[in-house]
Amino acid sequence: MDSTRQFKFDRSFAQSAPEARSGVVPQRGKYDFAVAYPDPTSLPLKELMNSLGDGLSEEGEDLAIYPHPQGYPPLRELISNRLAQNRAMVATPESIMLGDGSGQPIHLILEALLDSGDVVLTENFTYSGTLNALRRFGAEIVGIQCDNSGFLPDALEHTIRNSIEQGRKPKLIYTIPTFQNPQGWTASTERRMALVSIAQKYGIPVIEDDCYVDLRYEGKPVTTLHSMDDSGLVMYVGSFSKIIAPGMRMGFLVAPEEVLARIRSIKSGGGVNQFAALAVHRFAESKLDSHVEHINGLLRFKRDAMLVALGENFGSAADWSEPEGGLYIWVRLKEEGADLEELRSKALMAEVGYQSGVIYSPDGTSGKNFARLCFGYNSPEEIHEGIARLAEVFEANGVLNL
Repeated sequence: MDSTRQFKFDRSFAQSAPEARSGVVPQRGKYDFAVAYPDPTSLPLKELMNSLGDGLSEEGEDLAIYPHPQGYPPLRELISNRLAQNRAMVATPESIMLGDGSGQPIHLILEALLDSGDVVLTENFTYSGTLNALRRFGAEIVGIQCDNSGFLPDALEHTIRNSIEQGRKPKLIYTIPTFQNPQGWTASTERRMALVSIAQKYGIPVIEDDCYVDLRYEGKPVTTLHSMDDSGLVMYVGSFSKIIAPGMRMGFLVAPEEVLARIRSIKSGGGVNQFAALAVHRFAESKLDSHVEHINGLLRFKRDAMLVALGENFGSAADWSEPEGGLYIWVRLKEEGADLEELRSKALMAEVGYQSGVIYSPDGTSGKNFARLCFGYNSPEEIHEGIARLAEVFEANGVLNL
């Protein structure tokens, strides 16, 4: 076919459409600290197959019809019961909507609430997927200073007041209060109460992203923002991705009916994947708690291995978080001129993957001397080797001065 006659779409895309993204699968290192993958040997494959078989034998014929708009009712009831038991939350099955992981529910909330130019408040470094979605809807993202206990309340309220004085009241607060991604801290009870109080005072809705909460292997659980809120402004997002398998793509949202009603009109596709929901439901009924206990034992061992490796190879030239759970360690090189985004390709040549701090920054430029390291995928022995290689790359490029 004559290439000169090929139609070009360059002038047809909507102004609101995001920038193009390559379809090439990103390169992975042997020592893959870049993405929060679980240990592949820990996946409960046999149990999931049996759970799916049970679900299909009992309800398989129901796959001939589109599922409930909010997702498989028995799974929503199970989630409701687990939230009541484990998180002190009152969330009826009718207030729960299933989704593809936690990302889709977050995306749906943002589409329902945001207009271009709306101000959204986040932690000073936060999940890159949510930042990308916020930019997709034209939000002005403002990062709030944090310490190891979460949002600094004075900084949060000061930012809100300034924004209101400028005639731009923040539309939304997004937070990951437990095993924060990428910083690893868990917000204290006092900070959570302060956040809810400030949000209620100024009438600003909150998205509580709690998708890592079950991955706790030391310390005591902290109650949810949702359970502290008596006004209905906190929306809660959770996921089975990190405690069963990312490939299952099953998460959920807890929100008021007026929000769910708007989301039901936005969401397309004939409901949520009933095939996956059957497997997750049957597995979670009897096997999820023991599985979580098993993987948390593995993750604690791996976290400790990475902390030891960082101490041996980075010494006093860097500092890092020591999370009580989750999947991430947040590293800061003390060499302020370090640009770890620039060095990612060199690290991959040494077979080590990581993510630089820049992609977690609301302004898209801060955090060049930070890196997020995930410890879930590799074995402890591989973690030691990978961190040693990473230190060699950084030292050879003058950003790690031991």
